[in-house]
Amino acid sequence: MFPDRASRSRVHRPPALDPHAIENLRYIRETMERSVSFTAVSGRGGIMMGLTALGAAWIASRQANPQAWLATWMLEALLALGIGAWATVQKARAANLPILSGPGRKFAFSLSPPLLAAGILTPVLYHAGLAPALPGMWLLLYGTGVVTGGAFSVKVVPMMGLAFMALGTIALCAPPAWADGLMALGFGGLHILSGSLIARRYGG
Repeated sequence: MFPDRASRSRVHRPPALDPHAIENLRYIRETMERSVSFTAVSGRGGIMMGLTALGAAWIASRQANPQAWLATWMLEALLALGIGAWATVQKARAANLPILSGPGRKFAFSLSPPLLAAGILTPVLYHAGLAPALPGMWLLLYGTGVVTGGAFSVKVVPMMGLAFMALGTIALCAPPAWADGLMALGFGGLHILSGSLIARRYGG
């Protein structure tokens, strides 16, 4: 004798998950995501970097000679790197996340080569009389580093890197008079926007 339709539906109906089991599964999933993604990128640090970049763009646009203009942006680069590193370390410590191992190490090693390349190319291009190409090169290589490093971080980070790369491409083709405006839009606006998203979605 075969079971009727009601009996078959009772037999094949999956059991309901206990709420505690659902919470455990969610915790396991989030833990696994953190193990492969570097989530200590600081949104608040990005906002601070953006604000200092806006100030640097205003100061640089009022410099009377290329040397002072370059010095302004070099000081801003050092300040921004210091802010970013400090804020990331603070967030990682608060979340008990490793910096020098796992995703943190991959993030740093992927971000560093394009930044190093930008540091090497800056004096070369400047002394070759190609200072107008510097903003485009900075934006493009910084964006490249953020994309490669962002492969080990949350989705907002590589998306920000792609936006930097697009701005860098525009800057390389744009008139020199647009340089500080594009730098303000990139290092200022994009950092503030992405930093705000990271701070809201990923806790600081």
